[in-house]
Order: sequence, then C-alpha cells, then structure tokens
Amino acid sequence: MTTILQRIFGLQGRPAPRKDVPVDETDFVVFDTELTGLDPKRDSIVSIGALRMTGSRIEIGRPFYRIVEPRTRLTGKSIVIHGITPSETVGCPDMASLLPEFLEFCGDRILVGHFIGLDIGFVNAEMKKTMGRTLENLAIDTISLYRTIRQCDTDRCAFYDEKSEDAGLYNLARRYGVQTMEAHNALGDAYVTAQLFQRFIKILQSRGNRSMGELLRAGRP
Repeated sequence: MTTILQRIFGLQGRPAPRKDVPVDETDFVVFDTELTGLDPKRDSIVSIGALRMTGSRIEIGRPFYRIVEPRTRLTGKSIVIHGITPSETVGCPDMASLLPEFLEFCGDRILVGHFIGLDIGFVNAEMKKTMGRTLENLAIDTISLYRTIRQCDTDRCAFYDEKSEDAGLYNLARRYGVQTMEAHNALGDAYVTAQLFQRFIKILQSRGNRSMGELLRAGRP
C-alpha cells in the first residue's frame, strides 16, 4: 500500500520523500518558461529551461533548454519580452513531444520557480491535453520565500509596505547580489532563480529553518 506522499509524487514502490530530511540533502529542479502570453487557455509555451539542484548546489553542467513550436501565435509584445521570433520556432518540437523529456528531467524532484504557479499552470495545460493528468511534484515559489524572509525582517519595522516593492525576478536578483544580463531566456532566468533560491536557503537556514517541511511551508505557491 502506498503512502500519501508516494501518491503525491507518483512513486509507486519507491521510498516516499520525507519532509524531515535536511534541505541540503534534497533534490530540486528550478525551471522557467517563456510564453506567447499569460493566459493558459489562449496562450502557450515558447521555451522552457531548467536546472537541477541538490540543496543549495546548482548542477550547471546538465541543464535542460528547449525552444518550442507554440500552439498559439507569437505577438510583437511577447517577442519583445523573450526575443524568440516565429522563424526560430519553425521546425522545433511542440510541447507535446517535449513533455516526456521534461518530465524525465524533473523526476520526483521538488520544483522551484519565481511566481511558479504561472509556469506550472502552462505545463499542466499541456499535460492535460496530451496525457490527461497534471504535475504531481511538490513546488516552492521563490516569491513566497522572499515574502517569508521579508516578513521576519520587517516585524520590527512599522514602515514596510510590500505593495510598494517590485518583487520581480531581476529586481530581487539585484537586491541579493545575483548578477544578471540584459538579454534573457528561460534557461537564463532559471539560473537567476536558482541563485536567488541559494540565497534564500542560506538565510532561512541561518534562522533555524533546516528541514524540507519548513522550507515547503515558507515557499508554498
């Protein structure tokens, strides 16, 4: 009989991941997508990039990056954001073809992203169309980790107003000393997110949050 966590991860016959294990012993996949727009019902994925991590260590030697032939039309507005033109997507595989490869790359690892709900929503939309199911991996949102950290920092400060802050990926990267480039793609943004995640792990560990259960609570999407 499988445990609840085995059903969550889809790991029949394998040991269930434990939330009491140290963060440093846990495997993650940090990923990002570029899109034709922000509505999963009308838009689609143009590229997807991902990196594996173990604890705060980034495995930069084995990344995942694919340009995708989108199901929906690229617009001028989206091209300005991600820089991928229609001619670059011609002959590229569609997301249905890439899903098995991406899912194998992720395995049972915990997914990490900045505003990850958007990325997961688009992947799930593709999975529902082609596989009739959705992602089962647990997930951590770096924006949630940031808000947890800032809340602890500002409990002593009556003048903090989160609404006035820009919590975009590149703004937070600059705040926490992560180098960025002007041009970006899904893999580059995944790498920036991974480095930001490194910083947040270390900050939370310094405050006594060392188990995966604590990190999952702090980073709940």
